[in-house]
Amino acid sequence: MALPIDPKAELKQIATGFGLAEGPVFSRRGYLLFTDIRAQKIHKWERGQLTVFRENSNRANGLSFDHQGRLLTAEGGGRVTRTEKNGAITVLAQDGLQGPNDVVYAIDGSIYFSDLPKGKVHQITRQGQVRVVAETTGPNGVALSPNQQQLYIADFRTGGVKVHAIEPDGRLKPGKDFAPITVDGLKTDEAGNVWMASLDGIHVYTVNGEPLGVIKTPERPTNCGWSGGTLYITTPTSVYQMQTKVSGTRTF
Repeated sequence: MALPIDPKAELKQIATGFGLAEGPVFSRRGYLLFTDIRAQKIHKWERGQLTVFRENSNRANGLSFDHQGRLLTAEGGGRVTRTEKNGAITVLAQDGLQGPNDVVYAIDGSIYFSDLPKGKVHQITRQGQVRVVAETTGPNGVALSPNQQQLYIADFRTGGVKVHAIEPDGRLKPGKDFAPITVDGLKTDEAGNVWMASLDGIHVYTVNGEPLGVIKTPERPTNCGWSGGTLYITTPTSVYQMQTKVSGTRTF
């Protein structure tokens, strides 16, 4: 078994000069969004052109889109928001939160997000209820399996990734150890592989927890995301892209 990439595929830098880039997510409208936590901005990269999508982002970190293509944002300043089509910001969760870190939209209309400082993973139900579904020392990246039956949670403080089966009502069963590595952000592909931003690059594991290899990066990667077969990787200062043989899991 090998990495699902062409051996000749190159890691290409497409943007640089950031304080702490994170949260790459590609819109079906044809552009990439990612955050710069330290600059408190959300950037837009489209056909080689870089612009600012949102200023004063409240330390925006992880990003996702819902089924209508609206942006969901885990804001490290203490809330989870949705950017409406007219640009207005709707607060989806705030009470009791300290530092939302990552967010993922489920095809059933619910949302999962991590609050790293509080050590909790929450679900926002379709009805808008916010509830704790998992507790761990330092929950960071969250990602859904392609069949929407499992949620992967990376604990940055303990240095491991667990996989939780999802109950019919959206709650999580106790997690099982998946990967014994320190991971920031992570994503899954349509084949079920898990792509994890670890200390030296993107580590790729099969759905059964078998390591396939590592995409080495010039800096410690913070997260990754796809557009079709194009993988985008964020590091603290830069954004890179690489062609793969798989497509990322779509949740919208």
